[in-house]
Amino acid sequence: MFNQILLPLDRSALAECVLPHTIAVARAFESQVTLLHVMDTPREARWRRAMDPLNWQIRKAEATTYLNEVDLRLQAAGLLTETHILEGVAAEQVIGFSDTHASQLIILSSHGQSGLSDWGVSSVVQKIVLRARTSVMIVRAAQPVVLDAPGLRYQRLLVPLDGTPRAETILPAAAVLARAHDAQIVLVHLVQQPVLPRRTPPSREDVELADQLVARNQAEATQYLDQLQSRLTGEVEARVLVSDHLAATLHELVEQEKADLVLLSAHGVSSQTRGPYGDVASNLIAYGTRPLVIMQEGSQTPTAPTPIEAANNESEGQ
Repeated sequence: MFNQILLPLDRSALAECVLPHTIAVARAFESQVTLLHVMDTPREARWRRAMDPLNWQIRKAEATTYLNEVDLRLQAAGLLTETHILEGVAAEQVIGFSDTHASQLIILSSHGQSGLSDWGVSSVVQKIVLRARTSVMIVRAAQPVVLDAPGLRYQRLLVPLDGTPRAETILPAAAVLARAHDAQIVLVHLVQQPVLPRRTPPSREDVELADQLVARNQAEATQYLDQLQSRLTGEVEARVLVSDHLAATLHELVEQEKADLVLLSAHGVSSQTRGPYGDVASNLIAYGTRPLVIMQEGSQTPTAPTPIEAANNESEGQ
């Protein structure tokens, strides 16, 4: 499932917030962890001037020393590891390495060398997440880092589900983590409040019809989660909530439940979307405050480049 984990590091303190979570996840899945550092070469440097060879070698030696130190820390925690240093544009190199080495999970800090910002994730992380063809885990750099890295344990895992088999692909991963950490799983289903677009207030009949639909969907969702609970071992709780804004309600629930980790599938009922993620997953990436695991389907075709990317690639080839 997550037998091969890719861990990109940019040598910043913020990026190291991933280390406790890497240990927690890798131990649960008995994963091999590949530490990757990209010596970033901005595109403009390719044509402005050549890099100073001596400075480049010094930087590479420093990067090697850094990766070796982190490698020893992870090995001391019992992980099987290896290290790689690449050169180029960071996001592109991480994505390419993940594809060629069949990584099954990329663990990313939301922010790194560029520092914290008002955005939910840095531009580099956003590029990797949108182009990666594998599952990703995002650790929020704004959260305090657990000093005792090997001792991190998840207590509550929140798993949003929309009733589709596609959304349920996250359940095996949640079950493995729950067993390894003796954690509770909180299954969540949000019932969408019907939208009644009209220029005048809805009639009594409209309101009654909407209420009947909500009640029916609540009953179906409750039965659905009850069935899932019977299939899962350990402590499993279920929440069925009615919402007129699914993402906002989910954010509130994550805080109320004090979830240590949110896990969900990249797509669910919105399986026809052109993008790599459905609406809820995209919202959690951009605005979430807790560590997030998004399960991508096993075989993903490359995402078609946007018109801007296609034009940029064409200009670079000239």
